[in-house]
Amino acid sequence: QVQLVESGGGSVQAGGSLKLSCVVSEITLTRCGMGWYRQAPGKERELVSHITWQGTTSYAASVKGRFTISQDTDKNTLYLQMNSLKTEDTAVYYCVADRWGYVSGTYTCRAGVAWGQGTQVTVSS
Repeated sequence: QVQLVESGGGSVQAGGSLKLSCVVSEITLTRCGMGWYRQAPGKERELVSHITWQGTTSYAASVKGRFTISQDTDKNTLYLQMNSLKTEDTAVYYCVADRWGYVSGTYTCRAGVAWGQGTQVTVSS
């Protein structure tokens, strides 16, 4: 069973920066992508950023230009650099792994197979 352990959350003032890390307990070849989700109180969980096994990145419109996702395959670690933080970025941030696997007999990339426990990010004004 793959395990994902996030770290780097905390409290920061608006305009500040934080860098989240997620260490994954399995070899890279089994993963086809990874991402960061967040959930604020009273709101639905949303995808913040995603990176494929080929390195293609994507971002939610609300964080584009401020957040940067990256990965170090040697260290089996995913990162999220968050700059120019806003109060609306306050949420629990989750690391998520997509894995190769069979779905109805087809070998494909299965999204959101494993989730971390989450790390709290609080941005104050």
